[in-house]
Parts: sequence; C-alpha cells; structure tokens
Amino acid sequence: MDNVTEGRWDSLPVKLNENILQTLDDLKFTHMTPVQSACIPLFMRNKDVAAEAVTGSGKTLAFVIPIIEILLKREEKLKKMQVGALVVTPTRELALQISEVMGLFILKFPQFRQILLIGGSNPIEDVEKFKEHGANIVIATPGRLEDMFRRKADGLDLASSVKSLDVLVLDEADRLLDMGFVASLNAILGYLPKQRRTGLFSATQTQELEKLVRAGLRNPVRITVKEKGVAATTVQKTPARLCNYYTICRTEDKFNNLVAFLRQHKHEKQLVFFSTCACVEYFGRALETLVKNVAVHCIHGKMKNKRNKIFAEFRDLKSGILVCTDVMARGIDIPDVNWVLQYDPPSSASAFVHRCGRTARIGNQGNALVFLLPMEESYVNFLSINQKCPLQKMGPVKDVVDILPKVKVMALADRAMFDRGMRAFVSCVQAYVKHECSLIFRVKDLDFVSLARGFALLRMPKMPELRGKTFPDFNGTTVDTDTIRYKDKNREKQRQKLLAQLKERGETPSFKKSFEKNKAWSKQKSKKDRRRKNAAKRKLDEGSDVEEEDMKELLEDTRLLKKLKKGRITKDDFDKQLTGE
Repeated sequence: MDNVTEGRWDSLPVKLNENILQTLDDLKFTHMTPVQSACIPLFMRNKDVAAEAVTGSGKTLAFVIPIIEILLKREEKLKKMQVGALVVTPTRELALQISEVMGLFILKFPQFRQILLIGGSNPIEDVEKFKEHGANIVIATPGRLEDMFRRKADGLDLASSVKSLDVLVLDEADRLLDMGFVASLNAILGYLPKQRRTGLFSATQTQELEKLVRAGLRNPVRITVKEKGVAATTVQKTPARLCNYYTICRTEDKFNNLVAFLRQHKHEKQLVFFSTCACVEYFGRALETLVKNVAVHCIHGKMKNKRNKIFAEFRDLKSGILVCTDVMARGIDIPDVNWVLQYDPPSSASAFVHRCGRTARIGNQGNALVFLLPMEESYVNFLSINQKCPLQKMGPVKDVVDILPKVKVMALADRAMFDRGMRAFVSCVQAYVKHECSLIFRVKDLDFVSLARGFALLRMPKMPELRGKTFPDFNGTTVDTDTIRYKDKNREKQRQKLLAQLKERGETPSFKKSFEKNKAWSKQKSKKDRRRKNAAKRKLDEGSDVEEEDMKELLEDTRLLKKLKKGRITKDDFDKQLTGE
C-alpha cells in the first residue's frame, strides 16, 4: 500500500470517537499524515499491520488512536488490573515520549489508566504502583517489562493481567530485534495471548523483522508509506524536506570544524552524534567550555538515572546542543531540531538514516551534516546505493580556528579530562574496527598520529591496534602525565594512596585494559580477501572515481563479510563467493 495521501480526520472510512477528534483539534492536528490514514482504519478493522514509513512521519498517532478505539469497543470493560494494550519500544526516551502522547488522549477517558515501565527507575516502585493503581495500557522497554513479568515474588502477576490483551505494538521494531533485545522480546511474547491485534512500526525493514512478521502476525497488511513528491519507484528512507550534506576535513581538523560550525549556529537546536559513550563524555565536556552561552547536554546509553531529566530539559529548549550516541537515533521527537551533525559515521548504514530523521519531522524543513575524512568520501556513494540516501557536498566551514591547545590545557588541569580523552580515543578506534562497511572504514588506513592530535591527546594510549608501533612525529606534552592531578580532591587522594601502596610493593602503575579485543579483527582474513580489498583501496588512493558498479561490488563484499562474522556462512563459502569460483 503506497503513496497514501493526507486528508482530514473526518474523511477516514471508520468513525473516530468524538473525544479523540476533540483532542486532535486541541493539539492542532488538523490533517492526517499518510501513515496515519493508512494504518488507523486497518487496525480498527482488526487487521494486523506491518508498517514502514520514513522517520518523522507520525507513526505514534497511527497506533495510539487505534489502541484507544479498540479498548473503547470491548464488550467487557477492562478491570483495574487488566492490561488491554501493550506498547514495547527500544529506548526509555521513546517510551517516555509515547507515554506523553497517550496521556494527552486518555485525559478524556478516565476509565483508562496507563503505566510507564522503563529503566532508570526503581522496579519495586513500579511494582507497587501497578498493584495500587493497576493499568489498562502499558508502555515499556523490553528489559524492564521482562523483569516485571518475572516478579511474582513481589506479589505482582503481570502474566495474568495480560491475558485480556487486545493490542500489541512493537515500535521501532527492527531495533527491538537488535542484539540485546531478541531474548527479552521472545520471553515477553511467550506471556502474551495469541488472539490479539499486533502492529509493527519501523522506518526500515530488515531480514530479522521479516521473520518476526511471518512468525507473529496473522496475514498482516503491509504498508509502505512515502511522502508527497516521491516517485513510486523510489525507496525513500529520509524525510522529503531534509537537506542532507557532507563535508570533508582532515583528521586533526575535524573537531576544530565542529566547534566552528556550532559557534556559527548558536541560536539553533542541534544534535551531535558520536560513535561511543566515551566520546560523548570527552567531547561533550570540551564543548561545554568551548561553545560559550549555549546550553550543552550529553546523553548516552551508560547513563542511568539522569537520562530522562536531560532529555526533558533539552526538548524544552529553543536552542542548544545535545551531544549523544545512537541511543537518541530512533523515533525520538525533539521539537524544532535545525541540524543533525554526525561527527562519526554510524556503524551501520540504517543508523545513518535514523539519525538524520531527528530533523525535518512531520513535513518541516531540516538539515543534516556528516563529517568525513578524505579516505572516507566513497561512503557517500555507498549511502546513495545502499540506503537511497543522496548527500550533497557542503563547502568548507568558515572561520575555523585551532582550539585543540585549549583542550590540552583542560586535560593538564584535571586528570579526569585526561582520562576521558584516552578512553575516547581507544573507543573510537574500536568502533572503527567494528564498522559494518569495513572496506571503506579501514583501521589500517587511519593515521593514528593525526587522530591523536585531533583528540588533543597528551600521549599515545596503550592498546592492541598500536602494539609494536612508534610515533616519533607525535608531539603531545613534555609534562609527565603521571603528575597530572584530579580536580576532585577525594579522587586525587585515593590515587595518591594507591600509588604509595604500589611504591611500597616495588610495583609500577600498570595500564588497566578497558577494552575488549575485537575477535573479527584479530582473525587474519584470507589472502584472496586481502588482495581484493587492497586492490579496492589502491583504486581509491589513485584518485579514480568509484563508479556505481564498483560500489555495488563493494557492497556485496561487505555483506559477505558480515555473514562470515555472524557465522551464517563458512570460510570456504566466503572464499568461493568472494572470488566467484
């Protein structure tokens, strides 16, 4: 079902409850988006739905409204402890967002009560809240929901409560099937009744998602919705009004370019994506100092209790900077984001699309910019072919100044900042190692000295990728880094105590390994594989254009490598397919 047009709510083939129409009017939602006009009638006619629509197209209302309508039409009214609808979503920020939207609609339906079950809160408090108030609508993240199903010892029997379930919605369904969610999701589905309506909503389709559609949905209606002005033959994955750019800058100039760009767009709302939590911690702290008179917030997956508060604060800002990882890439609706900046290209091409979708939402204008190194420029062609995501080149950022000496001063003034820089560098290299498109993002092509300069490091860290290498060209600092002190007096006191104990035992401080060696990288690839990739690199190094056929070949090689790493094909099969024998 393609190219569904927008229309007024009263044009739907099914009649909506007057209170729902009134809420839509109060919220100034005068017209439906295509995904809403496609999904709502099907859901209300008891069809299972598998919907794919570009991010920012209004998928939340496409299931919130049918949930309320289906619960209203129940023959037997739901009791306090009976769950009629369950929405599962991958991140707590997205769950919070859905809960807010649901809350606006059920204000006029006091017979329904919802509960939000997400990480970052006390599970015992959630249990007590459910036992005291009950809930007919549950919005949850997979880990916390699975935990709640297992808490019979605390007097909660959620498995009995969901026996009356009418609707299950899996939002950002492809992400739910990523590693870390599959086991929880399977456990949750085991508790749910088979006689239910199920909706899968996502901006991208994957093979794993297709398996779930076949296994969990009964004759589902598949919906692929495109925006106006997009040709029927085009596989559109980014919003139609998104201006998507890339810029090329040298490794040691990359952070300087980012700071200059942020300074020039102070009065706008911007998301800055980094590849790792450690990079968010390090560069986020640096930006707080370097970009004056701008609110800078940081969010990453390892934050526990702070995330909900930071997310809410940033959403309310008219301008500011949110430094984040891909935990903010999916489904999150932050009003009026002007720019999405990708400092590090994400590990997967689909994540690139989701990041861009944080702007240009619901028909609004938006901009996205990815910073690439000269050796990464072929990634632009890769995205155009792999994700149907064309990028246009942006000219050099203006008024770039060297701020890296200031970052070095920050590291010399506080050992905590020095530590963050070392961790960020190590994590960045590891993320590069694990990149899905390993034929373009090659660790062997990285200039580690330039990269360390770009991180404003005071010395080179110890890590597997640097083992046996010397760096005579690296000029970090003449200061003995062991003498750098923590600003936090208690932390410095503990460090000095530890150093004294080591000295007494005649030991020297050892580098604590905070990394996990990548198994796929440690295994040497076959000679044929190396020759093939080196030939591709030589072609790039010689400055020749990478034509579409060459890029398709690179894409196919990348897919084969992924299959090999995941154990889906054997080494012999890999060699045969790679060489065409």
